[in-house]
Amino acid sequence: MKKWLVALVAVPALLVGCGEKELKEPKMPEMLEVEILTPQEIVINAKVELAVQVEQGGKDVDNATVEFEVWESGKRDEGQMIEGKLDKDGIYKATTIFDHDGVYYMYAHTTANGIHNMPKQQFTAGNPDMSKVLPEEEDGDDHMMDGEMEHSEHGKKETNHH
Repeated sequence: MKKWLVALVAVPALLVGCGEKELKEPKMPEMLEVEILTPQEIVINAKVELAVQVEQGGKDVDNATVEFEVWESGKRDEGQMIEGKLDKDGIYKATTIFDHDGVYYMYAHTTANGIHNMPKQQFTAGNPDMSKVLPEEEDGDDHMMDGEMEHSEHGKKETNHH
C-alpha cells in the first residue's frame, strides 16, 4: 500500500516538471527582399548598370552574394552570369553592354544568411522588332532556405510589351 501511495505522489510531480519546460521552435530567418533597381528601358551600346537593393528584416544586407543572369529572349542557354559587387547600403551593382536591339531578361540570383531569392525582370534594349522576339519560357522562381526549395516571387514583376 505504501508503494502505491509513493507512486501516486511521484507521478504528478513528474508531470508538473515536464510541463514547466518550454519547447522553443527554431526561428525561421526572415525573407530576403531583393528589389531590382535597373530600368526596364535600356540604351544599346552604352554601359548599363545592373543593380539590386538587398534587405532582410528591414535592414540592408551587406554580406550577400549577387549574380546577375542576363539573356536575350528565347536564348537563355546563351546567357551570361555577371558578379554583383557591394556598392553601399545593401546595393549591389554590375555593368554590361547590350549591343543590339532586343528583349532581355535578368535574374538577380541573391543569397544571404541561408536564404536565396532570384527576382526576374524584363528589359527592352533599343527598338526591337517585337514580331521577331521569341517567346520566353516561364519557369518558377526558386528560393532556397536551409537547403529546401520554395517557390515565390519578390521584386519587380516582368511586363510584356506586345
